[in-house]
Amino acid sequence: MNRLTKITSTLPLLLSVLLMVTVSGCASTKTTSDAPNTTDKNGPVATTENVKTNQEDAQSGTRKKQLESDIRAREQRNDLGGDTEKRAEGDLANEVRSKLEANIPRGQLTVTAKKSDVTVSGTVKTQDELNKIEPLAMEIKGVNTVMVKAVVKP
Repeated sequence: MNRLTKITSTLPLLLSVLLMVTVSGCASTKTTSDAPNTTDKNGPVATTENVKTNQEDAQSGTRKKQLESDIRAREQRNDLGGDTEKRAEGDLANEVRSKLEANIPRGQLTVTAKKSDVTVSGTVKTQDELNKIEPLAMEIKGVNTVMVKAVVKP
């Protein structure tokens, strides 16, 4: 009976401590009174400067290494799942898109995949970049054919 008395007397103390910790953790959260009154601000607008910055980022060696690493990670994850040549359409399109972004950073390219057939469309700055598209896409495991609908637009 003595233990039951100790437990019931310390329970309110434990609950009080728990409540104080919870309340102090929520002190920095915002409430609806802190929220903006209008929704007419849509955030930053894409400008020529933003696009140039993004392209410079894509051209950096670090970004290229990240993209190549992402491709390898997807391939390794897929290899663990069974057939090394079979890819989900979304994964295949993402891997090709990453490969092209890493090697043709100034291109404005979109990639779609249907089964193991990839279509690349958009624009590139030079004929040399256009010629790189098919061989780069074919480097990705699971790509059987590449249809290039991209054009040169300096």
